[in-house]
Amino acid sequence: MTSSSDDERQSARVRRARPPVDRTAEPVASDWSHRADLAESAVVSRHLRRLWAAPGTRLGVVGWPPRRRERLYFTWNYWWQAHLIDCAIDAANRDPTPARTRRVARLARAHRLRNITGWCNNYYDDMAWLALTLERAERNRGIAKVRGGLRALEKELIIGWQPRIGAFPWRKGADYYNTPANGPAGIALARLGRYARAEEIGDWLDKHLRDGETGLILDGVHLPAGRVERPLYTYCQGVVLGLETELAAHTGDFRHIDRVQRLLAAVQDQMTDRSVVTGGGGGDGGLFNGILARYLALTALLLPGEEADQVGARSVAAAIVKASARAAWEHRLEVEGEPLFGPDWSRPARMPAGKGGAGGPTGHGSVSASTSPERDLSVQLSGWMLMEAAYLVTAAGL
Repeated sequence: MTSSSDDERQSARVRRARPPVDRTAEPVASDWSHRADLAESAVVSRHLRRLWAAPGTRLGVVGWPPRRRERLYFTWNYWWQAHLIDCAIDAANRDPTPARTRRVARLARAHRLRNITGWCNNYYDDMAWLALTLERAERNRGIAKVRGGLRALEKELIIGWQPRIGAFPWRKGADYYNTPANGPAGIALARLGRYARAEEIGDWLDKHLRDGETGLILDGVHLPAGRVERPLYTYCQGVVLGLETELAAHTGDFRHIDRVQRLLAAVQDQMTDRSVVTGGGGGDGGLFNGILARYLALTALLLPGEEADQVGARSVAAAIVKASARAAWEHRLEVEGEPLFGPDWSRPARMPAGKGGAGGPTGHGSVSASTSPERDLSVQLSGWMLMEAAYLVTAAGL
């Protein structure tokens, strides 16, 4: 695999950075930083390479060990790459280095080139995820070259909202209005200062997709038919926690705080076991639990209020992140000294069995799992995302 000298030096530095973690002790922030370093190094060494030998680019190969078509980026998965950039920003925020900032810029450049037609596509969930990533790249890392892409994506989010419905369709021209599009779109709009629209989206999600029986957030609804798709996914809970936390922090309106508290209680009761997030898969599903962990960490850090309920909610969110991270770390495989995470953090990870059975489009706009989900970049990004989240909440003393 080709890689820049910057990437090679960074990987080597990470592997030599600190002595092994004492597993008998409760991990502290420096332990989680070391583990996040190793998760970063694993993704860099196994998955990152130039896009079509173009200078100044890096993109994630979607499977490891890779197939030829994956190495050539015939398959690349737009929204996975957005989360790859987000994880690279996490690492650069945690321990800033010039190499890490360059990597963020190279990943963003490669994303734009591989998308061929520009920054945008026809899927509002995809575009919302990339908007969130580019906003962070500019705000946190000062990468001004992404500004044009962020403006193009913001424009799509402005014109794509359907006032008659009060929400975004999953993709342009679709009748399906779902949480995976509206959750991240609402967070992106809030971070871009469009709080009124973000609040409308939060209200729509709470009214139409919060399940009255479980308190969890459903996947979506077909309109105007009104047929609800009732699967319960961890990432739907994550993005709504993120949106309501952003709104609570900005507005102080108790309805947003209350929604976070109620949804967090439902997640704890029904989607964790001893505070470890349960289940998991590959393909697109490989990102679901990592997204929940990212926004649980946001809730732990940003949910306002000093009453017992708010303090307790922040504590619960942090506890789920840390328990899940401990489980994922204990169940990892080590390959050449670097972690390989499993899709289910409560079960031992397995070495991918060859290159066959790689995930591909399902025909419904999603990507299926590889035969060995550990192959999938999505699964490894979730593990990296989780280590970064555990660092954040531990460094904050939570």
